[in-house]
Amino acid sequence: MQAAARTPLRPAPGPGVALSSAALRRRFADAFRPRPAVYWFDLLASAGTGWGSFVVSCATRGAVAALALVVSTLALYRAALLIHELAHLRPGAVPGYETAWNLIVGLPLMVPSAMYVGSHADHHKRSTYGTAADPEYEVIAQWSPLRLIASTLLMLVLPAALAFRWGVLGPLSRAIPQLRRPVVEAMSTLVINPAYRRQLPDGRMASRWALCELGGALYFWAGALALATGRAPMAWGVRWYAAGCGILVLNHLRTLVAHRYENLGASLDGIGQLLDTINVRGIPGLTALAAPVGLRYHGLHHLLPALPYHSLGAVHRALLAELPGHSPYRATEERTLAGALRGLWLRAARNARARSGLARPLLSEARAVAAPERARAIPRASDAGAASR
Repeated sequence: MQAAARTPLRPAPGPGVALSSAALRRRFADAFRPRPAVYWFDLLASAGTGWGSFVVSCATRGAVAALALVVSTLALYRAALLIHELAHLRPGAVPGYETAWNLIVGLPLMVPSAMYVGSHADHHKRSTYGTAADPEYEVIAQWSPLRLIASTLLMLVLPAALAFRWGVLGPLSRAIPQLRRPVVEAMSTLVINPAYRRQLPDGRMASRWALCELGGALYFWAGALALATGRAPMAWGVRWYAAGCGILVLNHLRTLVAHRYENLGASLDGIGQLLDTINVRGIPGLTALAAPVGLRYHGLHHLLPALPYHSLGAVHRALLAELPGHSPYRATEERTLAGALRGLWLRAARNARARSGLARPLLSEARAVAAPERARAIPRASDAGAASR
């Protein structure tokens, strides 16, 4: 990285040339090498802190228990979001990492790697980004404020749905062939877009799914049996559910401002994707809690998807130092996550008012058209009187 940092970018007049992915890969070649020690330390430290704090929360009461549960949720949230790295790591780049992640994070939280690895690529392809074939894109900018709230509240029931999918539907779909396709297509992927349909896995992916479903069923029924027999206090189950809700709510709020969500289905090139995606300048420390493992640099990630999360910050700072003020890269930046959420809310409210304003003239026009018809259909009092005579 240090050697690469001494080579200044020389932006050409055209913004597409300045932000050429191929040129940037050459420019920051050293930054594209995954550092296994960073990955392992982050996973073990985050998961260790998360589950250790979870045990403290279950063993204590009052403010100490509440604080421990908050720490547990934030640490497990970071550990869980390493699933994003699993989707981008080359096979064998960090040997054993996906298996370890599933055993200590994915399966206990009922979000095994099969829910993301293999589908996330559809979010980056130019041919599918922002379309019905993109699992992680909806035109959220057109949502109403009420729908934004409803989508967040939905996270409060999702831990139960995930447990049911991997603990119950997984084994059932293996035993009942007619159930297999709907379970895989519509119930096995982390999505924003409900129209997305997952393809049935084959080859190595089928083996990954088999292991994830076996592990999910074993974890689910072991936990259910421990709670049912009293070997684990019910409070543990309640706290697990609370931590799961916290993780999902945090991730949902972060996801709401990962993009502008304004594409109506058009095919976008690399710069188009970049301009529809957000980097967050953020508050030191705090933003890393809300958007960990480099996800605050989501614009840069879409520009260079293969760049490991531990290199995003350095490359982002180098680009800001060297790109001109008119570069489209700078248009991706938001000051804070809260500010980006507020902007989304205001856009949603404005769009809702616009739709309401459009509906009123249409309604008035419809009434004007219908009025003569009603007048002809309803007999006047004088006509009725004449008829009676």
